[in-house]
Order: sequence, then C-alpha cells, then structure tokens
Amino acid sequence: MAKAKKIVKASSLANLVQTATENLAAALKDGEAASNSLSKDRKKLVAESKRFSKKRATLSKKKKSAAARLKKTPNAENRKALSSINKELATVKKAGDKARAASSANNEELKSVKASVKQASAYIAMIEKADKKLNKPKKKRRKKRAKKAA
Repeated sequence: MAKAKKIVKASSLANLVQTATENLAAALKDGEAASNSLSKDRKKLVAESKRFSKKRATLSKKKKSAAARLKKTPNAENRKALSSINKELATVKKAGDKARAASSANNEELKSVKASVKQASAYIAMIEKADKKLNKPKKKRRKKRAKKAA
C-alpha cells in the first residue's frame, strides 16, 4: 500500500513563511554590517598601499642619487648607504605587494557581499509590497439601485 502524502497545516505553513521572511531580514542586516566593515577595511588598505607607494618612490629617488654619489666617489660609506637604501626598498616593496594583495582580496569580498545585500534588499522590498497588497481590505461595493418605472 502506498504511503499517503502528508498535508501541511495552514498554521505551520504560515509559520514557515514568517520564519523565512525573518531569516531574510536577518541576512540583510548581517550583510549590511559586513559591507560596512569591509568598506572601512578597504579605506585602511588603500591608505596603507598609497603610503607604501609614496615611500617606494622616495626611496627610488634616494637610490638614484646614492648610486650617482657612489659612482662619483666610490668609498665604503657611499656603498653602505646604497646597500641600506636597497634593503629598505626591498622591504617596502614586499610590504606594498602584501597590502595590494590584501586590498584586492578585500575588494572581491566587498563586491560579492554588496551583490548579496542588493539581492536580499530587493527580495525584502518585493515581499513588503506583496504583503501590503495582500493585507489591503476588500473594497465594499454598493448594490445598484433599481430604476423606478416612470
């Protein structure tokens, strides 16, 4: 004998719909918080990246002038200065690359979070619109009066 299909009760169905709507609202709230947090991190990472870029440019200029000084008067002091500048430049380059990689990863995450928030927001808006339409009271229509015979 085949099993009879289970019929869902109206109260449990309404409860499921209510829970789903609440979960969607919670997801939207969490997504907005994540978006704000990632945006703040993005600002910090961009500022850090700019700082490393400026430092790198400054060190490149220093390296150029130190190399010219070494060429003009090749002594131990100038060689040490050039090598220390090269070491610092390598460290700054490494740190800048790390910052750029972190910024890139952050941008990708922020992009996907914003897309999800946009989607959840659109769903919530449509659900609210549908609820408003469904909860409207029915219009009462007047019965037409019968015309008097003249």
